[in-house]
Amino acid sequence: MTLKDQIKFVRQNMKKNKSRIFMTMLATAIGCAFLIVLASIGFGLHKSIIQELMEDRLVTEIEVHAQIDDKENYKAINDRHIEYFEALDDVKAVTRRQMLQQTPIYELGEYSIQANTFSAFFPAEVKAGFELSEGRLPEKSDEIIVGYSFLNELAKKVEDDVNPYNDDGTVKEKYAFKESLIGKTVSMEVKDRKDSTTTIPLTIVGIAKKPAKDWLTNSDVFISDSVLKDIEAFTGTRGGSLDVEEKEIKAEEEKTYDQVNIYTNSVQDVEGIIEKLDMDRYATFSIVNEMKQVNMIFTIMKIGLILVGTIALIIASIGIYNTMTMAVTERAPDIGIMKAIGANPSTIKKIFLLESSYIGLIGALVGTVVAYGVSFAVNFSLPIVVESMFNEAPPENLLFSYIPWTLALISIAICLIITIFSGWRPAQRATRIDVLQAMRREI
Repeated sequence: MTLKDQIKFVRQNMKKNKSRIFMTMLATAIGCAFLIVLASIGFGLHKSIIQELMEDRLVTEIEVHAQIDDKENYKAINDRHIEYFEALDDVKAVTRRQMLQQTPIYELGEYSIQANTFSAFFPAEVKAGFELSEGRLPEKSDEIIVGYSFLNELAKKVEDDVNPYNDDGTVKEKYAFKESLIGKTVSMEVKDRKDSTTTIPLTIVGIAKKPAKDWLTNSDVFISDSVLKDIEAFTGTRGGSLDVEEKEIKAEEEKTYDQVNIYTNSVQDVEGIIEKLDMDRYATFSIVNEMKQVNMIFTIMKIGLILVGTIALIIASIGIYNTMTMAVTERAPDIGIMKAIGANPSTIKKIFLLESSYIGLIGALVGTVVAYGVSFAVNFSLPIVVESMFNEAPPENLLFSYIPWTLALISIAICLIITIFSGWRPAQRATRIDVLQAMRREI
């Protein structure tokens, strides 16, 4: 009996009990859909969190905070360390920034803003991907670059009892600066530890690119190294610190950096470089390491959800077992005839396993289609429900349910395995039916 004949025989027998087969397939489809939808929650939340972590951050970036010596002291990164980092294989760029250890006030006519200030090495910044929205890079020591939000936060000076800001932190229309910043000269006001002040005129020549997320702000100011040295000479402290306990800077002291980032050529290179830096006792951080921990947590979560969903399929398999047992009973005469004409017991067993597999496959496919429909409906309706019930918008780009093709394949495979096992015992029972008793419609 060929496979084609076996399939034809199975389909003919299934048509005789349409309602029972339909209900069995329906139970299997519901179980499979439940498994996929339940597991899709883990996949959806995982995808949303990874997207959140990666957005506006480079996966090829390694933050280097310090080097730990034999006495467990943290030593700041200096030029010798930078040279070592740049000499490593697969390193694309090494950015280094010195932060002004006070927040100066920048004045432009009757407008002012207080902003964090850095000294940066722009050739490395550009290699690492630093971009401008307009203008150019500094060419002279008195030229600066400002963050994209600098213009939006630049406000007109007002009396103490006047609030120039809206509730969301933006500057009110009548207090906002509405001209172009490029080419404008601002006065940077810095202090020393005795509250004496000095102003340094600086020309804005470039504006940094807008952050990837609309809610992110960047009003940082990038000054030259020579301007930072002038400030240190004025304050007498490293980085222009106002800390009264800060020791005065010495001319022979090494130049150190507050923010050092290594950028690799590819994501695959990150792990190898981190291993080298760990061996040399550098304190590092990479989004790749954070993603590993997140992936591990969600992998355990997804496995747990799949196992819970599998219980629904096991419950559905009871129906398949019952259906196949009744099929063996009802078809006893047919089995007897097949045995009488010389059918091999393995062929009879294969026919019943094929029938249970057929039920499982159709149920799994229908369940998968239903699961995709439920997933789409949940993702579409959830933001509306959350906003209407809690009067609060859900996180942007939240994906509550996500069904990758691998999850669908895994679920179909689990469904098939369970249904085959459900039909295994009835199929074995069919091979043990006595021919004479079967012909008399008795088992």
